[in-house]
Amino acid sequence: MMEIEEIIKKVWPRVKKKHLFPHLPLPTMIEGGDDCALEIKSKQLSISNAFYEKLKDKMDGEEIVEAVLDHGITHYMYCPWDFHTHLTLYNEAKKVVRQKEQAQRATTYFMDVVTDTYCVKEKNTKIAQLYKNLPKHGMYEVLTSLYEKIWGENLGSGGHEELVNRLSRIPYLERKRWRESIKKFTKVIQDILEKEWENEQQSSQREPNPLGEHSLKNYSLEEIDRGLREFATAVEDLQEFRETVDDLREELEEKGYGTGGMGRGKANPIDANLLYYMKLAESYTLPIRKLPIEKRGYLHPHAHMPWEIGKPFADIDIWTSFGKIIPGITQIWTKREGETHGEFEGTPDCLIVIDSSGSMINPRERLSYAVLGAACACNAYLKLESKAAVYNFSDALRGNKIVLDFNHEKEQIYQAICRYFGGGTAMDLADITYLLSRANNPDIFIITDMQITNLERLIEFFNKIENRVTAVHLGSNVHTTRFKDGTEKKKNISIFNVKNKEDIPKIVLGKVKEYLASPAKWR
Repeated sequence: MMEIEEIIKKVWPRVKKKHLFPHLPLPTMIEGGDDCALEIKSKQLSISNAFYEKLKDKMDGEEIVEAVLDHGITHYMYCPWDFHTHLTLYNEAKKVVRQKEQAQRATTYFMDVVTDTYCVKEKNTKIAQLYKNLPKHGMYEVLTSLYEKIWGENLGSGGHEELVNRLSRIPYLERKRWRESIKKFTKVIQDILEKEWENEQQSSQREPNPLGEHSLKNYSLEEIDRGLREFATAVEDLQEFRETVDDLREELEEKGYGTGGMGRGKANPIDANLLYYMKLAESYTLPIRKLPIEKRGYLHPHAHMPWEIGKPFADIDIWTSFGKIIPGITQIWTKREGETHGEFEGTPDCLIVIDSSGSMINPRERLSYAVLGAACACNAYLKLESKAAVYNFSDALRGNKIVLDFNHEKEQIYQAICRYFGGGTAMDLADITYLLSRANNPDIFIITDMQITNLERLIEFFNKIENRVTAVHLGSNVHTTRFKDGTEKKKNISIFNVKNKEDIPKIVLGKVKEYLASPAKWR
């Protein structure tokens, strides 16, 4: 066993105690990595033996390892803490420097300053001694000079007084101000970032971060998925989310992340617009009123479908999933009923009807409440293992429509929901009739501004059917009033108004004024 491996085992227990026992595995040693001390991949810390060998004549071996581990653990425990924070910091830096690599570099530098300053201020660490013995050139000469000023220690650097004075006024340890702080930080070092970029373009080599790089490799697929969901909720608009995801598209797909989520990868390239609605919709939960039904038998396994987070583990088929619990790879059984009888409550399938005419917002330009509402309805039914169909219409009688049959494939359903035609507004009720015939008494979810050319025929159609209808109208106008008046006596139709995205969680799917006299029957 090599010297560094023995030191890691000896040092690790006290480092874990110092940082309040983080949920991290025992660090490992890697060969090579001469210029980078630390590598972090999905919570696994790995220390470079070559880095250790270069430095061990200048510092005690245990102090080297402990300082490097202090740095890595503090990234995990404090900054960036999670992938959402990392994305947020990158997004703010990108607002100052429009070049992707420069924004990534600024984010790395900022996170290092925050991490190391926090550790020096709050923990007993040898990070200062580590920096004293690291090579000082380029941006790291500036950062070491900054550390001398804000840590109050002699690190053998100095110089860059104007830059250091401006950088030292940034409140690095005030988490609530990080978004503002990284923009100030990036603006101060912008000239250095540009020179680094120019030098790298000329030499075709990138100056490495001596304590390790910060990228998507640091995070697991589950952390990336959760971070994208939180980021979609936090950003101000669709363009902001799309630009950030497009910047990281190559890294995400290389990591194995696609539009459909984890384990999809390059086979399903990322559609940032689609992903935005997928992640944003996951932040909303719409309740579904269950329907009294007459069950026609026990459930037995019938067919496979991809498992997703939120689906029951009990229905996973371990044999076709190769013993792995990975969304997109793991297979789950769908079930069909047998021959016994008994009454209970359940959830039917759902036909989602969405208006994508010219009076509706283009979902690829800015947030569409119609698409978000339809996406939330889709999620609610699929989560209960019901199927969803989509009828997306503009001027349907001229072919501007999508007719998607009932299925469990979320990505396929989202693609149908997000399609924008932008023409006139007319439904082909024959399409609705066809889709309703493809399932047993399915629910209907319709979202529109009600400015439909053949609205009277739609009202007449809804007055003839007994399916539960959740009708959502965007804003209010004479057409919405006409729809309300025309369906007022129907007990199976509930109507909701959405003026902003905060109204979406108020929607109750399948809500009826009272249940029909006899329960609906379906298999």
